[in-house]
Amino acid sequence: MDRSDLELVLAVRDHGSLSAAALSLDLAPPVVTKRLAALEARLGQRLFQRTTRRVSPTPEGETVCARAAVLLQGFNELEAELQERQTEPAGLIRIAATFGFGRLWLGPALASFQARYPRLQVQLLLTEQLPDLALEGFDGAVWLWPVQGRQAAQWVSRRLARNQRVLVASPHYLKQHGTPASLEALQEHACLIARENGNASGDAARQRFDVWQLHKERDRTPVRVRVQGPLSSNSGELVRDWCVQGRGIMLRSLWDISPQLASGQLVRVLPAYSMPDADIHWLAPYRASVPRRIRLLIDFLLEQFKNDPWKTTPPAASRAGPRGSRPAP
Repeated sequence: MDRSDLELVLAVRDHGSLSAAALSLDLAPPVVTKRLAALEARLGQRLFQRTTRRVSPTPEGETVCARAAVLLQGFNELEAELQERQTEPAGLIRIAATFGFGRLWLGPALASFQARYPRLQVQLLLTEQLPDLALEGFDGAVWLWPVQGRQAAQWVSRRLARNQRVLVASPHYLKQHGTPASLEALQEHACLIARENGNASGDAARQRFDVWQLHKERDRTPVRVRVQGPLSSNSGELVRDWCVQGRGIMLRSLWDISPQLASGQLVRVLPAYSMPDADIHWLAPYRASVPRRIRLLIDFLLEQFKNDPWKTTPPAASRAGPRGSRPAP
């Protein structure tokens, strides 16, 4: 069977008559009749049951049509890919991301990506609520928290980079109040609580923000500790400011506090423990064929973040920005 045979059987199945299939293929009806008969003779199988009112596939015909659809899709994808390779990537990419990571790390990366491919346009929406990507026309999202429920089954997820939340405090706070030697000792300290909507399932109201679920990094043993303190906020930026000012101990993502750790404004507390639930993911609606411009973007982001740069290098936005400016988390 060749490509024209595959197109023929699908046209007959979809239109339910030989004459309608001939019209869709821009062929004379006798040509379609002869070609279908020759194909059935070659295969030794009757693919369609003819009646005076309708032509319908036999069980063997259904099998052939199902395979034909897959093969034709492969042909089309191959042709599209080869055509894309002959030209510079162009078009629009629409992405959603959380405010903090989008501003601090993703924004500079996207600017570099667009400079590499000048014919591309990139639109970045910063939001704390994950949109319905397919319904709202997004190509994907760079997201920090696991997606749960119905959306998780509809989307493709790929980890771009590892990240962890760590305990930090300012040197001034630790000088005034001492450094906790154990997780239990955290209960005697002022802990700064960020009451952010940290997931995409919409159940933030039921979260226990005052219970920190940590892991011991050596053996990955999970540990829960309930903390308390006089200050809490739904703004991670404000909680970070309080921590820098010496108001208490904070649990925060490494990517978010990279500049403060590098400058010594913050230091890690109980470094054997962390919360490993904040990896960076690419989320996208499922599609059978991913456009080349999206594949190029994913590969670029994987390269940019492959070594977890927030562990060693302050973000470009922080280095280039005015003194004292801080992005929102």
